[in-house]
Amino acid sequence: MSSVSRLLAGLLRRLGAALLLAALSPLLGALALSVWWTMGRPVLFRQWRAGYRGRPFQLCKFRSMRVAAYDGEPDASRLTRWGRFLRRSSLDELPGLWNIVRGEMNFIGPRPLPLDYLPRYSAEEARRHLVPPGMTGWAQVNGRNALAWEERLRLDCWYVDHAGWRVDARILWRTLRVVCSGQGVAAPGHETGQELRPPQGGPSS
Repeated sequence: MSSVSRLLAGLLRRLGAALLLAALSPLLGALALSVWWTMGRPVLFRQWRAGYRGRPFQLCKFRSMRVAAYDGEPDASRLTRWGRFLRRSSLDELPGLWNIVRGEMNFIGPRPLPLDYLPRYSAEEARRHLVPPGMTGWAQVNGRNALAWEERLRLDCWYVDHAGWRVDARILWRTLRVVCSGQGVAAPGHETGQELRPPQGGPSS
């Protein structure tokens, strides 16, 4: 793809995300109100994630957990009933459209992961950052958080090697099925996803 084509694609992507934000504003407002009513402030969860080429950006999502009552409180005990629904339906991800408008994400690509995961990847796994992160991706439509980390990262790298409009269309279609079914939201036997393994020879951060 030429530089002009990439520029046009980026502009169209941002415009599409902006139009979706406008169209979904009543739903977004209702969801924000529901989070405030059930969990209080802040309504949004913000976390620094690794984007294209590992560049940091602040990911936005609707909160699904209450504020921790003490240091080290498990995520499972903080996850509220409403938050569980938001996660299962993927409605908590809708504020990520703003990240697309800002040019930090795509609609489709490897999911952005926390910055402190960067030193934990192998050289092969780090290739996932050769494309911009997305709201949904190849790993998300092939098992999501139910997959082992090694498999999820392998699928991310598969997408890097096969990205194109045909694969993206396939991912979009399968995303609708995954969202409707609510499959793979959490790791087996857990309420939430599990942390990526610590770097070899070092403790988990």
